[in-house]
Amino acid sequence: MYSVGIVGTGSYAPEKVLTNADLEKMVDTNDEWITTRTGIKERHIVPDGMPVSELCYQAALRALAAARVGAEELDLVIVMTVTGDYPFPATACLVAERLGAKNCAAFDLEAGCSGFIYGAATASQFIATGMYRSALVIGAETLSKLVNWEDRSTCVLFGDGAGAAVLQRVEEGAGFLSFELGADGGGGDLLMLPAGGSAHPPSVETLAEKMHTIHMAGNEVFKFAVRIMGEAAVKALEKAGLRKEEVDLLVPHQANMRIVESAVKRLGISPEKVVINLDRYGNMSAASIPVALDEAVRGGRVAQGDILLMVAFGAGLTWGAAVLKWAGKEWNG
Repeated sequence: MYSVGIVGTGSYAPEKVLTNADLEKMVDTNDEWITTRTGIKERHIVPDGMPVSELCYQAALRALAAARVGAEELDLVIVMTVTGDYPFPATACLVAERLGAKNCAAFDLEAGCSGFIYGAATASQFIATGMYRSALVIGAETLSKLVNWEDRSTCVLFGDGAGAAVLQRVEEGAGFLSFELGADGGGGDLLMLPAGGSAHPPSVETLAEKMHTIHMAGNEVFKFAVRIMGEAAVKALEKAGLRKEEVDLLVPHQANMRIVESAVKRLGISPEKVVINLDRYGNMSAASIPVALDEAVRGGRVAQGDILLMVAFGAGLTWGAAVLKWAGKEWNG
């Protein structure tokens, strides 16, 4: 089994920014209410007509450039999203075609906000076994297209964006050291898009009842998230044989500042070791972690040999955590 790591990252967010002040004009809310409860100040929103594949493409270009990998070298493209361009074909196929990745397999993976961890775990197995050498994983969402802009409990939370990473073999002992994945379908109805699938196909009734927008039982999801973020992170560290004191950087899912703070407290990690950007992006679901990771890498916060801990929770309900010893492109084996 080969060691597998991330050798390049990239991210992209649409130009339009929706601030809390803007939301005050759209729904019964205010900046203080949003900031106090979530930590979010603004989020990026795609323009009309822009599909999620465009965000994927832009983030992928940046990741490939950082990794110094040509699209023709890719063996696999996975897009993690709940807002694909179409029910089918897979968005990953569209992105691979646009990139010019002619020699790869491609598919979409849906695990909600835990998507990037699930995608990285999946892609890494192909490379670890020797089946493939290079994989591109992209977490991307256009959740603004699914938001009920009359529901102040959800419309203030979500933003649009994409983050990408190129995975390849790295030096033995570096790269991903462990993954912890889980799911509890018993909580599936706590965070969902009720209509549009085979259970409730589109109809006049589903449209009238706004069943094609995000529905969330906020309090229950919050309680679940606070518990599972800490548990998943601890289990991933145990699998890697590491102590929490050895973590150099924590990259959590950027859903809610109170959830992040609870996880940090549970882990006993110093706040300066935590990557936070939710104040500028909101909750971008599967894009959340890869965008935060890319900003940390490009901001000089990650050095070769650093231990990174990534952890997320999402619809499903799902959760995932990964421990990574950073190799980056400094290793040229």
